[in-house]
Amino acid sequence: MASKATVSDEASAGLPGADAGTDELLETAGQEADAAGGVPAADQAAPSVPDVAPAKPAGSVAAGTGYAPGGRILLYLAAAVVALVGVWFAKDVLAPVAVAAVIVIIAHPVRHPLERRGWPGWAATTAVVAVSFAILAGLGLLLTVAAAQFIRMLPNYSDEFTAVVDSLVSALGSLGFHPATAAGAFDWLTPSFLLNAAYGVADSILGLATAFFFVLAYVIFMAADAATLGRRKVGFAPRPAVIAERYFRGVRRYYVVNATFGLIVAVVDGLLLWWMGIPVPIVWAVLAFVTNFIPNIGFIIGVIPPAIFALVVGGWPLALLVVAAYCVVNVVLQVMVQPKFVSDAVGLTMTLTFFSVVFWTLVIGPIGAILCIPLTLLVRAIALESSPHSKHLRALSGDTEPTS
Repeated sequence: MASKATVSDEASAGLPGADAGTDELLETAGQEADAAGGVPAADQAAPSVPDVAPAKPAGSVAAGTGYAPGGRILLYLAAAVVALVGVWFAKDVLAPVAVAAVIVIIAHPVRHPLERRGWPGWAATTAVVAVSFAILAGLGLLLTVAAAQFIRMLPNYSDEFTAVVDSLVSALGSLGFHPATAAGAFDWLTPSFLLNAAYGVADSILGLATAFFFVLAYVIFMAADAATLGRRKVGFAPRPAVIAERYFRGVRRYYVVNATFGLIVAVVDGLLLWWMGIPVPIVWAVLAFVTNFIPNIGFIIGVIPPAIFALVVGGWPLALLVVAAYCVVNVVLQVMVQPKFVSDAVGLTMTLTFFSVVFWTLVIGPIGAILCIPLTLLVRAIALESSPHSKHLRALSGDTEPTS
């Protein structure tokens, strides 16, 4: 203890003995470090500790986005609403474009066998345009003839409609309903209401005829562009090309299968109605053909008018017979047979299909009920199929075919 105090005092006093002892200690430490192949312990750096970022709690803001996951979803929904409102405002312009696109998708395969036989590109494109025009002209002619016959026939049954409405109002009155309430429940069965509805259908057909010119123009341009893009397939990335090809194939098969079964249903229903003595069976046959393109509820729309006319001309027994005949034909063909040919082409759940009918009818008008399937498939192809991380959402929509 005394020697340690003495050394300390010498060092503090700055004596030569203290300096000699310090130099000796430093020299000894350096020799030991050299022998160990390192550096003096005083000069060694502290061991490095890896930087570990603290874990972010669930629901925190994603790096580089500025929005939490819930906020991004709300942002996407808001953008979708704005886009759909824009589509609604521009429906008079976009509806003809959608019709022309579907027609060209259906008619485009006509060019492939012609080109294999040596036809020049312009001639094959002309054939596609001709087939598209034939499809549009046939549909327009059917709708025009059906509407004209319905308008011409309806006034002849005004007395029968009045008698049926009076009997129904009396039946409700006997059940305790107020006469005004009972009469209001069947306003839609009065001849004036039905005639106004018929005129509304005729006006819609005339409106389509006005837009027919634009549809034809779009068909010409789209057919030419389809030929050009078909020759430039090498310029597309593999995944978008697969998605586009799958979409075109699905839309084409959906309409071809529906047109085939719709024609069969229309012929069978028309013959049955003619055999039962229902007025203007050709009108209801055309209606059955058109409504076959409306998923889920097309059958209900197609059976109501002929059932009402059967009630007018033959009473409840004939009306029930018409409903039963429609149910048998449509259940066998549309429920049991047709889905086996079209379900894999569409790949949409029944709930989403029904919602698409209502949604697209609201967005672009009555034509949306017929175009709802290709429009829904287009939205899914753009929003979901282009991302490999959305396979669960595709599965929820009914998609079972991989696109990667």
